[in-house]
Amino acid sequence: MDTWQEGLPQKPCSSAQQPHVGRWLSPFFLACAAYFLLWIPEEQPSWVSALVKCLPVLCLLLPLRAVGPGGRHSTLLQGALLCSALGDACLIWPGAFLHGVAAFAAAHLLYLCAFGLTPWQPGLLLPVVLASAPYHCLLLLHVPPAEVLPLTAYALVLATVLWRGLARGGGASWGALLFTLSDAVLAWNTFAQPLPYGRLLVMAAYYAAQLLLTLTAFQSQGLKTS
Repeated sequence: MDTWQEGLPQKPCSSAQQPHVGRWLSPFFLACAAYFLLWIPEEQPSWVSALVKCLPVLCLLLPLRAVGPGGRHSTLLQGALLCSALGDACLIWPGAFLHGVAAFAAAHLLYLCAFGLTPWQPGLLLPVVLASAPYHCLLLLHVPPAEVLPLTAYALVLATVLWRGLARGGGASWGALLFTLSDAVLAWNTFAQPLPYGRLLVMAAYYAAQLLLTLTAFQSQGLKTS
């Protein structure tokens, strides 16, 4: 059975019964606004800055818990969001960078399980490899030797998620693309050279990606998102 359909009700809801997902997304948008308005300097790591950064992702659990269709797909998304929030917190402190990478790798593996392997679409692998491999090789020139292996493993997981997201199409493809863009800019900003408005681009793309990936739980059910 397809991963997206497993555990979903067989009888669709009528229009009058369809829950409104949009109202449950309000905390997410408010938390995003708080993050960008407060804009706590990265040079001041604290539990407060970690909470402000993690809160938008944690707020995405609300619609999944409140009006989500349930089933394996929704459960995997919730696990991915929790791992992402843990990764966000770890990246606040430079000494916990690899812990953050591990948490995000776990999140991507959960997204990968949620996307499944159908449709297979092997033809999408070539453009993903052609886009990812040269960038990763260039980035490795700036990465400390001790971090080459873990970051290479993470890059392989991320590229696989991008492939599966593109194969799925819709919100999954845009979510995977934005997640990849966010990570690519973050990595260059961290290891190669600071980019103008790099943090703004990273976080805007990241929050948008998490939103789109969360909404895939509802798109297969035809639930209202406003």
